Amino acid sequence: MLDLNYGTGKRKNAVARTRVTAGTGLITINGRPYEEYFPRKTLQMIVQQALKLTKLVDKFDIKVNVAGGGVSGQAQAVRHGISRALLTFDPELRTTLKRAGFLTRDARKKERKKYGQKGARARFQYSKR
Repeated sequence: MLDLNYGTGKRKNAVARTRVTAGTGLITINGRPYEEYFPRKTLQMIVQQALKLTKLVDKFDIKVNVAGGGVSGQAQAVRHGISRALLTFDPELRTTLKRAGFLTRDARKKERKKYGQKGARARFQYSKR
């Protein structure tokens, strides 16, 4: 068993590079405590979901570098990265994390605008007469 476990999480345009080491439950995102980086309680809950589910909240120190996207996408990318890193630590957690949907990369992204149209799906207004 390694003392350093690595996982990459992605969501929309956000990419989170996660390092999990044995420790006391300290979560650092871009050099700041996660409560400071994500001031909203819902985002803090999303970050902790994988740890709470596996009952490993105060067993690991987690360092995350996250870039791109918005705050919500970043929080979900961090959750994905933590889940993948926990899996390298203990492969038996796979069924629990998979059932919760934390190992699946959420591939939904913003659809690109098409030429000759107002947006991805919206068209310019058509006048018959």
